[in-house]
Amino acid sequence: MKPNFVQKVTNWGNFPVVEKEMKSEDSFKNIREFVLNHNEVIARGNGRCYGDSSLGEHIFSTKRLNKFISFDRLNGIIECEAGVLLSEVLEISVPQGYFLYVTPGTKFVSVGGAIASDVHGKNHHAEGCFSEYVIDFKLMIENGDIITCSRDENSDKFWATIGGMGLTGIILSAKFKLKNIESAYIRQESIKAENLDEIFRLFEESESWTYTVAWIDCLQKGNNIGRSILMRGEHAFQHELPESFKKNPLRLKKKFEPTVPFYFPGFVLNALTVKIFNFLYYKKQSKKEVKSFTDFETFFYPLDFVNDWNKIYGKSGFIQYQMMIPKETGKEGMKKILETIANSGNGSFLAVLKLYGKENPQAYNSFPFEGYSLALDFKVNSKLKKLIEKLDDIVQEYNGKIYLTKDSMSRSSLTNYLKNVQSSKFVSLQHKRIINNS
Repeated sequence: MKPNFVQKVTNWGNFPVVEKEMKSEDSFKNIREFVLNHNEVIARGNGRCYGDSSLGEHIFSTKRLNKFISFDRLNGIIECEAGVLLSEVLEISVPQGYFLYVTPGTKFVSVGGAIASDVHGKNHHAEGCFSEYVIDFKLMIENGDIITCSRDENSDKFWATIGGMGLTGIILSAKFKLKNIESAYIRQESIKAENLDEIFRLFEESESWTYTVAWIDCLQKGNNIGRSILMRGEHAFQHELPESFKKNPLRLKKKFEPTVPFYFPGFVLNALTVKIFNFLYYKKQSKKEVKSFTDFETFFYPLDFVNDWNKIYGKSGFIQYQMMIPKETGKEGMKKILETIANSGNGSFLAVLKLYGKENPQAYNSFPFEGYSLALDFKVNSKLKKLIEKLDDIVQEYNGKIYLTKDSMSRSSLTNYLKNVQSSKFVSLQHKRIINNS
């Protein structure tokens, strides 16, 4: 007989799907009881990550830990429970003239998840990871105790938890800093690049911009390999805005949000449709360079505009593969990666190239280091595993790294993280056994 609360659980990629025990509580007493009565407990936020890291035997969902504790409007400091979503932070902070220092490509992730994954965004080269702006957090450890972790208090647990994928305990609440903004709009420039040489040159020339990211056509070959569009942006000042935006510069009009009502049939996404989409996406910008103003949601969260867009990939689901290669060999490594993908026929609609700055050595579990990353969405099919193995080999060849938050297929991606876990006295022996068996 199945225990209570056993259910089918999957994250945003709908792969893999597992049957596990999952429970949600807002009482610290009941959370402590759940932790003490189970082995192999792992916390899960909103399930918007692509990887399988939160799909443990006994899952604690933080969705009911969804309350704000305080908002210091003078200094731009928010304290909230771990299940609060970044979208909810933005709803109250943007009208007050504040924005997240660091945000990933979706606003529907929890604050606890942002810390556990130490999320990064389009501005790592300029402003680092989410952890740079975390002041402290409350953590329930394996014996049920609740401790405060910061750079000065329980700093060992603080740094082990940053990017620690939930292996040090359950984050209950957090306090973090926000940045000042004058408007809810971004001053943006979009520049077309014909190939890999040009896009790498554009990234180098754009390092003074706060936000940079490139969409890349991963199916191009030969002289066009790396054909892409660079988007760079800055938070717009009020005086820069077009007149139509100046009336309520910190408030956006509510938009119509379409919903994908059903899972697309498996045949819809294939090499031909990906190639057609990539061609049209590149050609839709007729000019070499376009300057414009856009709202922050369009710039940072273009996919959030469509509810349940993950259903486009069908019931078999999809994975996101995100890897990094050091800056000095970035172009050479990315060329090899793109050639391998193009030859496989497993194209990606969403291929994103980013430049990263220097890593924070204290945040030893964090993903980014100085270099380039490529993130790609692949529909799950019978040929995908072989492609991922080839990509893993290339990443290893160039001393690269795979993002654990996105991973659900690369077993080799655990190697570097296991070294940190095994050498850290702050991760319990119980958790070491769990990750070794994964």
